[in-house]
Amino acid sequence: MPSSKQYLEFILEMLSDTEEISYRTMMGEYIIYCRGKVVGGIYDDRFLVKKTRSAALMMPDAPLELPYDGAKEMLLVENVDSKEFLRELLPAIADDLPAPKKRKNKLTDFFLISFHFQLMRIIAERLSIIFMP
Repeated sequence: MPSSKQYLEFILEMLSDTEEISYRTMMGEYIIYCRGKVVGGIYDDRFLVKKTRSAALMMPDAPLELPYDGAKEMLLVENVDSKEFLRELLPAIADDLPAPKKRKNKLTDFFLISFHFQLMRIIAERLSIIFMP
């Protein structure tokens, strides 16, 4: 069952004091980012976060739940009414996570390879003219 827009708006209001928060809609659910890193999401109107060292320390009794079938377990945030708690939690999770990997643009790679191939062909032609009697 997809999450409601009202629950998203409620969570975003609770996160309004937290810097660098963004979200992305994905298959009826919402992925939550902090400082450009995926820290959690809203799944079936539940706010779940990644299980990192900081999250486990800040929420030692939080239940582990699956956001969807086949996914890794995440921690259920039960204290969603506290802006102060969320303002500390999400940046702490983001600090625990590695920097996001840069995605390669396959089209750009194709054009670069094509350009290099053409450049090598031109150089080879010029060298053959110079060295051929």
